[in-house]
Amino acid sequence: MELKEGWIKVTDLFTPYQLKGLSLKNRIVMPPMCQYSVEAKDGNPTDWHHVHYVSRAVGGTGLIIVEMTAVHPDGRITDRDLGIWSDEHIPAYRKIVEEVHKYGAKIGIQLGHAGRKAEDAEQPVGPSSIPFSERFKEPHALKTAEVRELVQAYKEGARRAVEAGFDTVEIHGAHGYLIHQFHSPLTNAREDEYGQDLSLFGVEVIHAVKEVLPADMPVLMRISAKEYVEDGYNVEYITGVGERYRDAGVDIFHISSGGEGPIGSGGGPSARAGYQVDLAHTIREKLNVPVIAVGLLDDYEDARRVVQQKEADLVAIGRAMLRDPYWALHASRELKVQADIPEPYLRGF
Repeated sequence: MELKEGWIKVTDLFTPYQLKGLSLKNRIVMPPMCQYSVEAKDGNPTDWHHVHYVSRAVGGTGLIIVEMTAVHPDGRITDRDLGIWSDEHIPAYRKIVEEVHKYGAKIGIQLGHAGRKAEDAEQPVGPSSIPFSERFKEPHALKTAEVRELVQAYKEGARRAVEAGFDTVEIHGAHGYLIHQFHSPLTNAREDEYGQDLSLFGVEVIHAVKEVLPADMPVLMRISAKEYVEDGYNVEYITGVGERYRDAGVDIFHISSGGEGPIGSGGGPSARAGYQVDLAHTIREKLNVPVIAVGLLDDYEDARRVVQQKEADLVAIGRAMLRDPYWALHASRELKVQADIPEPYLRGF
C-alpha cells in the first residue's frame, strides 16, 4: 500500500520490537482483561473469547495477552473464568492462537491463581489465613507441600500454553492474587521458608515455568509496583523483589499497581491518563529491564509519547481497546503512520 500524502513511514509506537524469539510488529499490547464469560464453568474459552481476541488481531494489535487463566480450578476469580489446569483445554486455545497469527499479531497467555480472592472457591487458599475483606471467605493457609504442588501447577499450565502455540507466557504477580499475596508483607505471615523469604514462591514459579518453555520464548511478569492500603509496600520494596524475579528469568515486567485491598480502601491515585507510567519507568531504570506501561493510555499521542521518551518499551491499551477493537489501526490513521490494514478494510482508511 502506498503512503498517503503527509503520512510518515514509522513512529516509535509502530516500530517493531524484538525480545528473544518474540517479534512484534508494533509496541501496542492488549493487556489481560477478564471476560467472566465461561458459561459452562469448565475453564474452556468460548466463541466469545475467540471473537474477542481475534478481532483485536484484525485491529492491528502487536501483542495480545489472554486474560488471567487459572492453573487450578480453585484459582479462578469466579467460576466463569478461563482455566488451563487440564490438557482438555488445549484445543480451544490452539484455535484462537492459530487465528490470531493469521493477522500478524502475537499472543501470550497470563497464568495466574486468585488465592484468597477466589470468590467462588468452596474454600480459597492463600499464604496465610487472612481474608481479603469481610465479604470474602477466610482462606486456607497452604501447607508447605501444597505450595510446592501449586508451583507444579504453574509449570503444567505453561506446558499446555506451549502446546497450544502461544508466543509467550505472562506470570500474574500483581493485583493481590496469589504470587502477590506471597511477596507482600501484608498477606504473608508464614513461618516456613515461604515466610522467611517472601519472594521464594514467585522465584520457584518462574524457574518451573522456564523449564517447559522454549529457550527463546520470553517470560513476562505482571507486578504491582505499589500498594495503596496502610503499611503497603512501595516501589523501593518491589524493586528488591523484582531483582529476584529478574534473576530467576523474567525478561520483561508488566507494571501495574494496587489490588491488595478493596477498591478505594487505601486512597489510591486518581485515575488519570498515564498514572502508572512513572512506576514503569522507575522499574525500567532500576532493574535495567524492558517494561510494559499501562494505565489509561487511551490517547494515541499519550501512548506514543511513552515509547518516544523511553519511559517504557511497550504500552498496554486496556479499557480503550474494549471500546475499540481497532484502536491500533485508528492510532495509525490519526498519527499518520503506515500500518498493515486488512485488505477488506482499506477503503475505510
